[in-house]
Amino acid sequence: MELLSSSEYKYLKTELTSDQLFSVHSVISLQLPAAIAQPEVVKLLSKEEEEEEEPLQLKMMKSKPDEEDYWNSSKFKAFTFDDEDDEFSRLKESKQAVNSIRRLVEEDDDEDDVEKVSWSGEPVGSISWSVRETAASNQRTDREPAFPKINADTPTVSRSHSGYSLSSLFKGKTKTGSFQFSDSLSDSSVRLYAPELRKPKSEYKDYVSDWSPEETVHRMQQGKAVSLEKFRSLQDKLLLLDFSISAHDGNVITAVLIYLKRTLSKEVLFRELESRQTALRHFIHYLTETRDQRLLLELLRALGRTEDIALLQYKEHLSIADENKRRDFLKSCLSLPFSPEDSAHVQDHYTLLERQIIIEATDRQAERGGKVEIFQKFPRRASILNMPLITTLYYCCFYHYTESEGTYSSPLNVRQTFRISEKQFFVTALAARAKLKAWVDVDALFTSRNWLGFTRKKSPLGFHRVVDILQKNSAPTQVLQEYVGLVDDAELRISLAQKHKCHDIIINTYRDLKDRQQLLGYRGKVERGSVEERKINELLDNPQIRWKN
Repeated sequence: MELLSSSEYKYLKTELTSDQLFSVHSVISLQLPAAIAQPEVVKLLSKEEEEEEEPLQLKMMKSKPDEEDYWNSSKFKAFTFDDEDDEFSRLKESKQAVNSIRRLVEEDDDEDDVEKVSWSGEPVGSISWSVRETAASNQRTDREPAFPKINADTPTVSRSHSGYSLSSLFKGKTKTGSFQFSDSLSDSSVRLYAPELRKPKSEYKDYVSDWSPEETVHRMQQGKAVSLEKFRSLQDKLLLLDFSISAHDGNVITAVLIYLKRTLSKEVLFRELESRQTALRHFIHYLTETRDQRLLLELLRALGRTEDIALLQYKEHLSIADENKRRDFLKSCLSLPFSPEDSAHVQDHYTLLERQIIIEATDRQAERGGKVEIFQKFPRRASILNMPLITTLYYCCFYHYTESEGTYSSPLNVRQTFRISEKQFFVTALAARAKLKAWVDVDALFTSRNWLGFTRKKSPLGFHRVVDILQKNSAPTQVLQEYVGLVDDAELRISLAQKHKCHDIIINTYRDLKDRQQLLGYRGKVERGSVEERKINELLDNPQIRWKN
């Protein structure tokens, strides 16, 4: 037996594995037509496969020398390094025979343009595809044929005449030549991808064209992408800002200001914004929204707007949670250059918080001690700290109404210190005392004496609104009736009396109006035999009343 040289073995080993060498013979034997001369291919079997083909009794009877004779006499030769070169040449002939199959099929249909490819990306019918399919079929139990049968009805495509290469089917790039899309519909295994269309050249101009500042602003208004980085000179940047202001588009102005903030120094930016009030307002709003307090303070200081600086620093108290620290911070704000009106508000804020801290500490201690009755009957639901002024007044009217004016928690002291108007104090005190059902205190709010010593009920608020406040706090009918009768307008008084079932007010109003028909009609609405019915009958029978109808 002639052996292969070492160089030939290395070449054979790199080209095909032993399994692929075995598969070559199977492919050729399955697919070659009868008209083609089938070259002789050496079938390379492993030792285990040959032992499986040998009968079991023969294996047991043979000795070691007999086995060597058997292998030498067999038509199948085991692979050794000493084989002759003719086996390698036969292998090359086998490759050529397989390639001739594809050429014969391609000559039948020259007009087709689509190339069949497998899922691995290799052309169907190639030697590598055949070897892979045959090797895979040896591992399946159903033993399906690996090499597909050629269907004369399904045309294949000539590789040399195809308008699409293998890579174009997956990447969408075309070669020169024609392509018929209808030809690809005959095979469901062929997947085509449309070539990627190039974008119009006009779209690339948004990035590369040399737009002027005016054109750039116009395109920004249209929502198109532009680059501001090319405007590097101060003149171009200011033109860009001026055109954005002329466009009256806040979004464009803000976008340009952000670019100028990043590319200009603070001194130059502040100087140019001072002469452009529209851009300045947008920039201040932008810094406020982004909470860039440091830059905003520098801007206001450069512009000489001291009052705005003071207000900006005053707003920082909102971020202080501890009431004592907040009080100290407000005290430090008293020296800031506020306007006279704002300075009074800051002073009141500091005084109110200081008073709230004192009242809160005293009431918390009294509530824990359990000796004050009102705190036991009506426990506090929340702290008074950081509450508005009117809420603080309501709290003092609720828990400290009877205290002397000299204490911090006295409602009269709060009214005098913070200059609360009579109407504000009246409404707040009325709501607080009505909530407690303290009707005596409510009545005292309306009682006034003239210089002769006579008393009469007077209210800075309309009595119809007083009735609404009392009704919301579940005032009894007797209390409501007293204040409904004080409403000046007769129709409104009758409407409120009907709503709250104040029969005496309605009867007396119809009597004063001398409206006999309305009184007769209302008699049918009251209960039979009631006090109201008897009163109506007495009025109707009174000859001294001169009725108008």
